[in-house]
Amino acid sequence: MTKTTIAAGILAAVLFAGAASAQQAVYTWTGAGENVRGASKCPGYKMTINVTVQGTAVKGEFQQEGREQRHFETTLGQGGAFKTVAKLGQGNSIDVVGTVKDGGESKIMLDGYCKFEGKLTRK
Repeated sequence: MTKTTIAAGILAAVLFAGAASAQQAVYTWTGAGENVRGASKCPGYKMTINVTVQGTAVKGEFQQEGREQRHFETTLGQGGAFKTVAKLGQGNSIDVVGTVKDGGESKIMLDGYCKFEGKLTRK
């Protein structure tokens, strides 16, 4: 092999790896909350959730209208499932559960002071 062939092979591998790792999918959902035990105002709360998946890394941002934006990070499990707990402040948290399926139905649920649940739409 010549040095040129080796260099070309290395460059092609680096470019391919860079392109593969740059692939990401972004999903979104906006909707109203559902009441949970002890809550009565949840249907009046509007939430927007954005989820970005890159490889097995999952990063999400969510914001209830009129409140500050929060985030979560986790990894994809088997079948595209993910689960974590997001911090809300003042020692409070909300459970995050979802499924991301390329070409299938992707879903998200935030469950805590209210339940925010729906189908994720790919951007």
